[in-house]
Amino acid sequence: MRSLARTLCSLVGAVLIAAAPCLAANADDILGVWFNQEKDSQIEIFRCGDQYCGKVVWLKEPDYPGDSREGTPGTPKLDHKNPDHDLRKVPIIGLRIMHGFHHDGKDEWSGGKVYDPKSGNTYRGKMTLVSPGELKLRGYIGISLFGRTDTWSR
Repeated sequence: MRSLARTLCSLVGAVLIAAAPCLAANADDILGVWFNQEKDSQIEIFRCGDQYCGKVVWLKEPDYPGDSREGTPGTPKLDHKNPDHDLRKVPIIGLRIMHGFHHDGKDEWSGGKVYDPKSGNTYRGKMTLVSPGELKLRGYIGISLFGRTDTWSR
């Protein structure tokens, strides 16, 4: 009986070890449209050459409200906090906010930059696919220790 239990345990262990690579994310598993953590915008992640990029494709409030001090009420929101004055007239919808990410071979993508139109700041970034419906995006300055992680969902 003990030898049967040992054989069964060995077989289960071998199957789990063999299946482990299947559990790792494919490089394109992050492609598609994601809600940001606040659920007030959607970002489409797409391939740009051999890397991964992202752009804003939807805003909960795409136009300036009637009491806005930032823009003309009823017009599309612009990237008014961009440090480049020439880019402050670019609409937020369609704005590329991520670029340069590459797949690290597991469930991580790194080496990219993330632009935050709410602050006008650009950060180094890395992403971790937690599940098919959950993506962790970490933006940081210098080293990953100094940053913030947001959770995006589909």
